[in-house]
Amino acid sequence: MCIIEPTVRVEQRRCAPQTYPCPTCGVPGRRKGLHHRTVRCLAYREILLIELTIAEYRADCDCCKTFRSQVEGILPRAEYTNRVREAVLDRLLDDKMNVETLRQSLARDFLLELSDGFVYDCLDWKVRQFDGADYRQWTLAHFSGSVCIDEIHLGKKTLLLATDPINDFPIAFALVSANDQDHMRRFLNNLKRAGFLPTVVITDGSNLYPTVLAEIWPDARHQLCVFHVMQDLNKQVLDAVKRLRRQLSRRGKGGRKRKRGRRKSGSRGRSRLTLKDKAHFVFKHRYLIVRRREEMSQTERNDLQTMLEYLPELGVLRKFVDRLHGLFEVEQSQHQARCRRAALLRQQSFQQVPELVKALEMLEESKFEKMVAFLHSPANRRIRTNNHVERMNRQLRYLEKVRYKWRRRASIVRFLVLALDRWRRQRGSKDERAAGEAKNPGAGKAASVAPRLSP
Repeated sequence: MCIIEPTVRVEQRRCAPQTYPCPTCGVPGRRKGLHHRTVRCLAYREILLIELTIAEYRADCDCCKTFRSQVEGILPRAEYTNRVREAVLDRLLDDKMNVETLRQSLARDFLLELSDGFVYDCLDWKVRQFDGADYRQWTLAHFSGSVCIDEIHLGKKTLLLATDPINDFPIAFALVSANDQDHMRRFLNNLKRAGFLPTVVITDGSNLYPTVLAEIWPDARHQLCVFHVMQDLNKQVLDAVKRLRRQLSRRGKGGRKRKRGRRKSGSRGRSRLTLKDKAHFVFKHRYLIVRRREEMSQTERNDLQTMLEYLPELGVLRKFVDRLHGLFEVEQSQHQARCRRAALLRQQSFQQVPELVKALEMLEESKFEKMVAFLHSPANRRIRTNNHVERMNRQLRYLEKVRYKWRRRASIVRFLVLALDRWRRQRGSKDERAAGEAKNPGAGKAASVAPRLSP
């Protein structure tokens, strides 16, 4: 078997002038001697070595006695260039690889045999570059006034997370030992001291928030997540479907049953479905009772009509769900929402279903005002749900499953800081590109066409 030796390429880099500024104060020093070393860099399917020549200088200041010159992109005493470190971070943060998969990827593509220690050193190197104060100033400058807040459990720790759903960025996080009001109060107080004074705070229906929010941000409107509200209301509706379906199934096997044995040739017609068969059909398609009509396909519409024929009592439930969907529409006024709620409460057919009575109790006036607090905002800034922070939590939950050492507090905080920094850099590049296209509309089109024209 023939083994192909990898190509070895060598590049020369030199930074050894006669004088060089002190890295601390900038006072130039005179060259004392030369130093040589070899550093690895990235090259696809080949070994790229950089022979580095730097100089040592005698300092003319009080900062130190001697210092050495540096080449841009290579750290002092480093065995790899910063391009290798950035490649490690790209695979950890963007490609969502764990440490072992990352090492295998770089060994296959760039012939780099990296250790676990070097991977974690890259993380520490990037964390030391993170400026928390600068990130806070950036979030304050781009803050829209709306905040989504949620919590997620990472092992024995709880992560409190706040995001801006309109401008689409995370604001802050806190890793705490318990999910209680004291830790939530401390987290929100830190946001307030940092300068965040939201007009709308969006949360789920947890008991953690009402008292704390009224205490810290009394002027902010508390918006309950409509998605979670609909989940609770739909659960009552589905409980009613379950009860009615069970009653239908218990009525017996009504309907003519086909006699045992092979059907005679020439027999006409088919046997009718039994009540148990109808109950099974209702159970199989029960989700159609709470599904939005505009999201149904034609087949689902036909199945819903069949369900209502098998069990006419489901018509009351379907009517209730249609009214609920209209209750939380974005394009309505506050007066319309209150009138729709009043009409819903006055409907006598809903009062005769025990499960719907419980659902109507969830729409009591003080709680309903929090459900439709989004109607106080302008039409283009009406946020009904905290799905923005929920999506970020799901991403963090996924990342927790594919990485090592996530159970340690320092590792969790380190990774979250890097994720925030990476997101901000990507967001900044998108904003700059959008601003450039706004100034020169033809630039973006030319940039998109140029790669196709190049050979």
